[in-house]
Amino acid sequence: MAKLWQQSVVEAQPIVIGPSIKAVKVASNEAMDTRKEAKGARGNLSRADESLPAALEVESPFWEPALTLTRVLAAIPIWVWLAATLLIAGSLTSLGTSADVPEQMLVGPTVRKAIDGAVDWVVVYWHPFFSAVNVTLLQWLLVPLQNWLIGLPWWLTTCVVTLASYRVVGRSFSLLTAGMMVALAAFGLFSAAMATLAIVLTSTLLAVTLGIPTGILAAKNNLFDAATRPILDLMQTMPSFVYLIPVVMLFGLGKVPAVIAVVIYALPPIIRFTSLGIRQVDSSILEAARAFGATGAQLLVKVQLPLALPTIMAGLNQTIMMALAMVVIAAMIGAGGVGAEVLNGIARLESGTGLLGGIAIVFMAMILDRLTQGLVKQRPAERE
Repeated sequence: MAKLWQQSVVEAQPIVIGPSIKAVKVASNEAMDTRKEAKGARGNLSRADESLPAALEVESPFWEPALTLTRVLAAIPIWVWLAATLLIAGSLTSLGTSADVPEQMLVGPTVRKAIDGAVDWVVVYWHPFFSAVNVTLLQWLLVPLQNWLIGLPWWLTTCVVTLASYRVVGRSFSLLTAGMMVALAAFGLFSAAMATLAIVLTSTLLAVTLGIPTGILAAKNNLFDAATRPILDLMQTMPSFVYLIPVVMLFGLGKVPAVIAVVIYALPPIIRFTSLGIRQVDSSILEAARAFGATGAQLLVKVQLPLALPTIMAGLNQTIMMALAMVVIAAMIGAGGVGAEVLNGIARLESGTGLLGGIAIVFMAMILDRLTQGLVKQRPAERE
């Protein structure tokens, strides 16, 4: 009986144990599925939490301005708040005479008298020098160039300028150039435009002659560059009418003082761009040139200036544009040209005269600007 009972137990064990193992596996799989579902639920909750501010922003747009304003105010430095507080307090508080500048500090009249005395001294004792400069520029450069430009047939000048535009810029702008040149002739402003062009070319030539050597020196000498930088800033920010006062006292009325004023006004760009172009040349190229035995002059003429030429041409473009802008103002001291037409339109309240003069200046500026820009773009293409 014992043997039979043991045999029945042994035979029954697979029947009992087998289903228990399967049950354990099923239970473990169910537990894993439950954990995955819990993780998924937590992920959905986190994503819901992240999307909650966006939903609130979409549903509540009135929070955005207040939130943005709060962030902007918090980003303002403390010293700005302090300065604003002091200014507001000063405007609301009555300070009496203490708010005025003390008379002991007023040195304006003294400075004005000193400047007037210096200019008078220069006019008296340097009159032969300025007279020689006036005659030289007028007789040997400006008048011959102006007479030559005005003496050319308008159709010949139009053809030459159109051909230059076609070769430098392209076909479409050459057609536009031809139309603008014909319009200048049809307006009766062709001779005035050539007179203005003569002043612009003369001023640009003098500015380039003075500006490129100065820019080279500024690129080579940091001390000289630091000394000339505030002077150039002063020349560029000074109102253009101010230049007319000393040149009229030194040279009188006419085209020569207009040229001198235009040169002073248009000189800074060519100096700055020349210095910038030379400083931007890659140092490895300079080291390679020195390794081949190039001298300082050869390094400047054959390496630095050719590589800096696109930047220098950009400066030339700015110089020409500033010269053209100043020529219009220089008509007030006898420059003539298209600027005189604009000035006559203002003086006589003739809108048509002033408008045609302004259109002529715009045409000249467009042609000169695109031609010089085309020359700048051609240089890299030729090197490639």
